[in-house]
Amino acid sequence: MILVTGATGTVGREVVGRLAAGVGVRVRVMARDPARVAWAGAGVEAVAGDYGDPRSLAGAVRGVETAFLVTARVGGGCDAAFVAAARAAGVRRVVKLSAAAVTDGGAGDLITRWQRGSEELLRASGMEWTLLRPRAFMSNSLSWAASVRGEGVVRGLYGQAAHACVDPADVARVAVRVLTEDGHAGRAYTLTGPQALSAVGQTRELGRLLGVALRFEELSPEQARAAWAGRYPPAVAQALLDSAQRLKAGAKAGVQDTVSRLTGRPARTFGQWAAAHIASFGPVTAPSGATPDTGPRPPDTGPRPPDTGADPAP
Repeated sequence: MILVTGATGTVGREVVGRLAAGVGVRVRVMARDPARVAWAGAGVEAVAGDYGDPRSLAGAVRGVETAFLVTARVGGGCDAAFVAAARAAGVRRVVKLSAAAVTDGGAGDLITRWQRGSEELLRASGMEWTLLRPRAFMSNSLSWAASVRGEGVVRGLYGQAAHACVDPADVARVAVRVLTEDGHAGRAYTLTGPQALSAVGQTRELGRLLGVALRFEELSPEQARAAWAGRYPPAVAQALLDSAQRLKAGAKAGVQDTVSRLTGRPARTFGQWAAAHIASFGPVTAPSGATPDTGPRPPDTGPRPPDTGADPAP
């Protein structure tokens, strides 16, 4: 039995779909509201589970051999609660979705410290463990969709900074491989896309696909903090700003071939991801001064605003 947490998130949903399509794989999904994962189909067992409810956690992990662990409540104790329940239930192996920033010695922000602590809990648990450490997801660019459609504009921090972001579907493909075969115990895999591309470069790629010359507007750190203030606690907003500074310094530009090595297929480029999701960005209401994109644009050498790489909470 494989248990998937975070099934309503970007990666978790993909993992469930791929596991459910497999032959001879028993899949259980944990969600606070099982009705939210009804899309998984009759072949997937959906159970109620909450990291803050030890009894529900005990029921969710009962009879499970392997678990996919996704948490997103920074500093909320979710990893500790799950690891304790899984160990007590005799779960053999846990595959955790972490973040690539944990390998950066210069990263000391709140989010990265939380991810490092969560990894250490799992290492000390006595269970087999595997860590998946993606860079930010290409799908984070969907946050630009409203301004692209309405204004023909993308706004972000450090638009020329290179970022090797990854397609979450590729992260899911790696997760399924690790969950369903042996040989990955005690391994940590950093997952990136096949290229380092800037937010300016992503903007140009979206514009090419939409047939509109989109504009990138650089945000100041103060503007970014103000935008995040409505969504995150101050400490998390500061962590995102710290992450953006590392992006600007080039800490997120490294490309690795882990996806292709583990899955046998090359990681998707941002252009491939964008082409598959372009309907989310259009049609564009042409702003004043926008012109049709009638020809190729020069390549951009450098990628995008900061992100933790973490999935939404289940």
